[in-house]
Amino acid sequence: MPSLAALIASDHEVVAVVTRPDAPSGRGRKLTPSEVGSLAAEHGIPILKPTRPAEPDFIRALTDLEPDACPVVAYGALLPKEVLEIPRHGWINLHFSLLPAWRGAAPVQHAIWHGDDLTGATTFRLDEGMDTGPVFGTVVTPIRPTDTAGDLLAELAESGAHLLTRTLDAIESGEVTAVAQPNEGVSMAPKISGDDARINWHLPAIAVDRQIRACTPAPGSWTTRGEERLKFGPVKIRPDASVLAPGQMAVGKREVLVGTATSAVELGAVRAPGKREMAAADWARGAQLGSDVVLT
Repeated sequence: MPSLAALIASDHEVVAVVTRPDAPSGRGRKLTPSEVGSLAAEHGIPILKPTRPAEPDFIRALTDLEPDACPVVAYGALLPKEVLEIPRHGWINLHFSLLPAWRGAAPVQHAIWHGDDLTGATTFRLDEGMDTGPVFGTVVTPIRPTDTAGDLLAELAESGAHLLTRTLDAIESGEVTAVAQPNEGVSMAPKISGDDARINWHLPAIAVDRQIRACTPAPGSWTTRGEERLKFGPVKIRPDASVLAPGQMAVGKREVLVGTATSAVELGAVRAPGKREMAAADWARGAQLGSDVVLT
């Protein structure tokens, strides 16, 4: 959304927007356009909604538009060579990592999970590989100790939008040349599944903290208490607390601690099945939990 808003506000002409088809949403499962599609409609911009980018009708429609460049953000599908060759200056992708690090669907999440100090955004020309094309520019931002994936993605959406418009300005003026990515420092960032997000309390506290922040808000880190599946928000590492066995809970009046392979962590928000998210101490009090509970 910030990238499209920035492009609409820029001197560039947005001749069309490509987005996913309308999808069922809400209790009534009513077909609803994407946020990008809704913003385009508000500004009277034509919208293309192919199910697959290789569809002949989509290729014809895009060819007829004769775009100079096609900026793309989080589209989620590999484009065939025939589509890549349509715009004169190519498809200019905004990717939320410092390429060649973290190529793939979840770059920010993997950067947090693996303890990186920095992340950022990169503009590059798409080719037939997975985020392998030559780079135009980057912006860099630190990963702070409490940052979640949601925090960083929101920040990078804004700074990346400015990078994208500056990149298009430089392409139009001929002031920038794409530079091939180095062969060193390549890492992959595949999509994180719900199974990946299950907390392993037998890992060190720092690893548990990173995993939970990387999976916040989606897919959401979780654990089990008996048959009950609980989702957790970010935790706080508590090296000052008493030593607890991995997964063992210690319930106090104002805090709930859980043991790991090293120090305990203090739980933040908890969501039990069918319940709203609440502070861990409120959840434990409502569930009448003692300190004999072990999470798995």
